[in-house]
Amino acid sequence: MSKVLFVYAKGGPPLGYALSRVAARSAVHLLALSALPPTVAASADRLCASVLSPSECERRDLVSLIVSRAQAVGADAVVTFSEYAVVAVAEACEKLGLAGAGGSCALARDKRMMRRTWQDQGISQPRFRPVATEQDLHDAAAALRFPLLLKAAWSAGSTAHRTIRHADEVPAAWERAREVMAESAQLGYAELHVAGAGADFLVEEIVQGTASEWFDQDGWGDYVSVEGVVVDGEFRPVCLSGRMPTVEPFTERAGITPAALPHDAQRRIVALARDAVDALGLRNCGTHTEIKLGADGRMWVIETAARFGGAMTVPQIEEVFGLDLIGMLTDHLLGRPVSWPAEARTPQEANGAAGSLVVLAVDGAGEAWPDRRLWDFPTVRETVPVSAGSRLSVVAENSLPDGTLVPVYDPAAGANTMAALCLLSATDPETVIRDFRTLVDALPQILPHGTTEAQS
Repeated sequence: MSKVLFVYAKGGPPLGYALSRVAARSAVHLLALSALPPTVAASADRLCASVLSPSECERRDLVSLIVSRAQAVGADAVVTFSEYAVVAVAEACEKLGLAGAGGSCALARDKRMMRRTWQDQGISQPRFRPVATEQDLHDAAAALRFPLLLKAAWSAGSTAHRTIRHADEVPAAWERAREVMAESAQLGYAELHVAGAGADFLVEEIVQGTASEWFDQDGWGDYVSVEGVVVDGEFRPVCLSGRMPTVEPFTERAGITPAALPHDAQRRIVALARDAVDALGLRNCGTHTEIKLGADGRMWVIETAARFGGAMTVPQIEEVFGLDLIGMLTDHLLGRPVSWPAEARTPQEANGAAGSLVVLAVDGAGEAWPDRRLWDFPTVRETVPVSAGSRLSVVAENSLPDGTLVPVYDPAAGANTMAALCLLSATDPETVIRDFRTLVDALPQILPHGTTEAQS
């Protein structure tokens, strides 16, 4: 039987979901670089041939650790679905002679190198500057046009994003962004392979997006992501995911599969995503490419990752299009034939729609809730009126226990201050948008009142 080394770290699809799909294809040996979620620990013991949690000392040379563990278990493939481990796994696969993302994987991880590569290729993107010091940020602010967005080069989930509207905001933005990266590292949301990655930043001009010229319905955000895969160096788009508007500065609130776009718009977006992915020279991996939508058909590539979209993106694709991307990629890495979509699936090919909502303590306008509330999904399920045919559930692995105080939303910390992740299945993407807007409006009214002493 084939053997797969599954390198787990925080981020990516829920571990329970991903692990079950890999285990259906192969014997699995789990290398846990982050603590296993309590909701998954028991199933991991059942699904895996072995589970190893290395010591801090063993993780100092992560590539060597992955290589030695893969050799010890006789792995035929090595996989990870975490942003924070993709570079180390790609380098380990190169050393092992196994199929992987390839030697250029860091280009899809370090946003500075990514942007330079696209700049050299003439690919449409916001103007930017790499920054490593506060003085660099002052210099960049003088060269670029306000408003600006400061972001960490190796972050994920909108962590450490700071909007800068005037030059006098530079010192505070720089200090807070660095603080958040240090806090994120303590929570396990940090690059695991590149030393000092938390100190690397870039700043970019905030381009003006619009959703109204692309979507027929209100409630959509002004950017989409193209989900796909690279197979032996060839980009294969799978579908487009839409979004609700972000929360200040750019924290994602909800992802919806599929994006309700006309065929010609989808075709143009996929073509830009193809150019962006091709420029990075990836070999064998999932891809997740975010594209900002502007007026008069303008588009800008924001970033690409050498892994599948996080949160519930992959489970949503399986539900709506019947494509088990994790299982398919595992088969491919093991050398088995896989029937990838010939082109990106369209909304007309979807079987209903699905969306995932990040519960943040802000209302539909992005304003903070007036008082503190306790997360309690049974109350949500019983009280919020979703549409006929819609099904609302909670992703326990990515949610606080019921009765826990909902964190105060911190714009700099982004998704680090989420309380829960809700999943909605509906008849069409328009219904997902409507139900999520209803849910967002209802939460600060229907959740139980809480105090700082009420945490469980």
